[in-house]
Amino acid sequence: MTATDFIVARDDFETCKTIATTLPEIDTLPQDALLVKVDRFALTANNVTYAVLGEELKYWQLFPAPAGFGNIPVWGFGDVIASKHPNVPVGERLFGYFPMATHLVIEATDVSKRGLRDGAAHRQGVAPVYNAYARIGGDAAYAGKQGDYQALLRPLFMLSFLVDDFLTENDDFGARTVLLSSASSKTAFGLGHLLHMRGCKVIGLTSAGNTGFVTSLSCYDEVVTYDRIASLPADAPVAFIDMAGNSALRAELHRHFVDQMKCSMRVGLTHRATEPDEGELPGAKPRWFSAPDQIPKRAKEWGPGGIEQRFGAAWSGFAPMLQRCLSVVESRGPDAVRQVYLDTLKGRIPPEQGHMLSLLG
Repeated sequence: MTATDFIVARDDFETCKTIATTLPEIDTLPQDALLVKVDRFALTANNVTYAVLGEELKYWQLFPAPAGFGNIPVWGFGDVIASKHPNVPVGERLFGYFPMATHLVIEATDVSKRGLRDGAAHRQGVAPVYNAYARIGGDAAYAGKQGDYQALLRPLFMLSFLVDDFLTENDDFGARTVLLSSASSKTAFGLGHLLHMRGCKVIGLTSAGNTGFVTSLSCYDEVVTYDRIASLPADAPVAFIDMAGNSALRAELHRHFVDQMKCSMRVGLTHRATEPDEGELPGAKPRWFSAPDQIPKRAKEWGPGGIEQRFGAAWSGFAPMLQRCLSVVESRGPDAVRQVYLDTLKGRIPPEQGHMLSLLG
């Protein structure tokens, strides 16, 4: 039995291809292992960020690929087609982190009624959320279009939720206004929604071509194109949440606001235009936001189920927004996956589209 994997060159993301891999025979699977057929998965600009940070944050080690190549992790759905675990039957449907592939072997551990974890040795050393799988059979929240929303946006909205929580915890660093670059990105408008709901003034920074979409989201008090940054008033404290990862943009904002730049936090890399040595900038020193640090901190402070309860309430308020601003596009087969991947890599996907893919024909 063979599987199909979609892999990219680690030193040139435009170089990509599908390869055939041999799946192990059922009787040779490790104890408690599951063979899962990857049914469908979401692909967004955030997955490109996973590739950019593949070495640094160990994303490449999750799903091994031939030397020089990597398999980009994606969020999606899979069905158990063979099981050596007594408590996980064939036919079980899972939601979680999958490779861009048709199949995955999971070494199931910590199995409960609600989920399980992949205990494979090569998957350790990353944030626990990446090895967790929800058992979703019969759960309406993961069915149909609602399931597509879960795959496309729930992981990104968790990041939005954590960034908003971090800002709240720090009183927005004294800022009166929060600036979001790449305002059309899914993580940005999720964060924009949360900030707007708690009364912050939110300014979305975007390209001219995305202005209409960003304005239609109704979570930004003001929408400003990148070429008009100098028109922003610079006499009040601001926080800058950087989804774009563009060094020139970050430098322009810091030099415009100078000491009024109270927080400069890097979250995404949608523009993939970060210089290795940016030099000193006026105002707050730019830093990366770390979800793996915020999650255990809040888990300890809020107790069992605390994060899930608060996040669930936030998601319930956000999900209705998706029905009017996001169109789900489905594509199947290796050629379709390659095309959508390259379009995503090169920024050609319209912001109102969310792509659900499958390598299965």
